[in-house]
Amino acid sequence: MTAIVPGIYAQGKIELLQTPVGIRDGKVRVIVIEEGEEKKPSSQMQFGKYSAGTLSTEDDFRIADWRGKKEWEK
Repeated sequence: MTAIVPGIYAQGKIELLQTPVGIRDGKVRVIVIEEGEEKKPSSQMQFGKYSAGTLSTEDDFRIADWRGKKEWEK
C-alpha cells in the first residue's frame, strides 16, 4: 500500500503532519518543495498549435497572457 502525507523538512529533519492510514512501517521517498518557489502560470497556447500557415511566436504568447481581469468586469 502507498500513502502520500504532508510534512515539513527543516534543519535536516522531516516531520510528518499526518499519520499514513493503513501503514505501520515502510520505506519512504521524499520530494522537498522549496518555500516561496515561484511557478510560471500555465498557458493555453502552444507553439505550432494553429499551424495553418504561420506558427505561434513569442509575441503571440505575450498578447494572449491573461491579465487578471474577469470577463464580467468592464
